[in-house]
Amino acid sequence: MQNIIVATIKEWNILNYFILKEKFCGSYIFYLISSNDELTFKLVNKLKPKYIFFPHWSWKISEDIYTNYECVVFHMSDLPYGRGGSPLQNLILNAVYNTKISALKVDEDFDTGDIYLKEVLDISEGNAQEIFTNASKIIFEIMIPKFLTSNLISTTQIGKVVNFKRRTPQESDINTLKEKSLTKIYDFIRMLDADSYPKAYIMLDNFKITYSDVKKEGSKLVGKFEILEDDSKKTEGN
Repeated sequence: MQNIIVATIKEWNILNYFILKEKFCGSYIFYLISSNDELTFKLVNKLKPKYIFFPHWSWKISEDIYTNYECVVFHMSDLPYGRGGSPLQNLILNAVYNTKISALKVDEDFDTGDIYLKEVLDISEGNAQEIFTNASKIIFEIMIPKFLTSNLISTTQIGKVVNFKRRTPQESDINTLKEKSLTKIYDFIRMLDADSYPKAYIMLDNFKITYSDVKKEGSKLVGKFEILEDDSKKTEGN
């Protein structure tokens, strides 16, 4: 049987990996890579996989790997619109609520490779964690199985290129919003509400107030907040 490598660090993807592995155990042998240090050409060349899948992978993939083996990355935008970092957050900030997950061939630049297939993704509701979980199900239950059961041919990206910039933790400050409304604040809080992501916040003197679990209730927003003392904001003598 042929080997398949799945490289991902996110817990929700790892859970779906084991479901996929069980479903296709009679057709392929699966290997999971869950850290960048594990992804070496020596290991890949030993396994000689048919595909290496990269759902939610943040590191540059070495040339010796992607030029010798078929490497597929999954990007949360309708490429070539939305190349670059923080696609979910940038899409929501631009009020693009209906997008696609693009499965593309890895090449020398980020998100520029040929497209194998796309699947529709609705990001109009739910927090980032819920959206990532939903996207993971689409990738593992629909997209990867299409690779494993058919011969997909990649094609060149078509359309206007729009590049996204990776966001920094400092940009999670709600005051960075250029336009403030209930909808904009709702979107801002939910787009950052996921495990290991810097949550939306505001500063009050040396206190940092973070927000999560936001929901719309009529003409107001409700959710959770936490107040943390930020030692970096203290002045000498306090």
